[in-house]
Amino acid sequence: MYARQNNDDARTPNIPDEDRRKHFLEASDIPQEVKPKLLEWCDKILSGSPFFEDIGKWDNVRNTVENLNISECYNCKKIAVWVHKSMVYPETRMGPKPNVDLPTDILRDYEEARSIVNVSPRGAAALLRLAVQKLCAHLGERGKNIDEDIASLVGKGLDPLVQQALDIVRVIGNEAVHPGTLDIRDDQNIAIQLCELVNLVCQQIITQPKAIRSLYDKLPEGKRTAIESRNAKALNLNT
Repeated sequence: MYARQNNDDARTPNIPDEDRRKHFLEASDIPQEVKPKLLEWCDKILSGSPFFEDIGKWDNVRNTVENLNISECYNCKKIAVWVHKSMVYPETRMGPKPNVDLPTDILRDYEEARSIVNVSPRGAAALLRLAVQKLCAHLGERGKNIDEDIASLVGKGLDPLVQQALDIVRVIGNEAVHPGTLDIRDDQNIAIQLCELVNLVCQQIITQPKAIRSLYDKLPEGKRTAIESRNAKALNLNT
């Protein structure tokens, strides 16, 4: 391996996008005989995969490796490795940390989703959809069909905002597995927002009830007995 530092005028790699490719295609100042090679290079870059580029003999180097870059942190001086625009080393976890009350098996899916948001937003969305499915099962639903589970929870009085959050993750996660009208292949922000929604759902359906039960259980036994007696009388009156 050989590393060459970019000069001060180009400290970050030159990574063309679709607009740059279109410019190359339409530019009148680029010789026609040069364009095919230039457009081929753009297409390889846009693929996101590393590849060798023959640059001729230069400083005993015959090829460069395109779409593969190394950066050094200004502060800690440690190395990071990038493939195209994604940092693949060290492993990064994007999105909010998980709610501490997420059940263990759901927590694993959530953390795996965070670990791949950078390289596969679609994969992260699919994992978060699975987390929602498991959350429904945790609430006593069958956990086989998310749509049916959410409908059942709505019938049991689920907060409409929580229902909307569940449906957002359900729909986007499903589109990630079976692409349709929604394309999130390169949208990390959507995947991060899905993480936030899973945390919010957990906050509403697990954390808050848990906190309220804990406080209620601390009430004097006589007070709790009186409350339960009051509730029983109210139920009898209503029936």
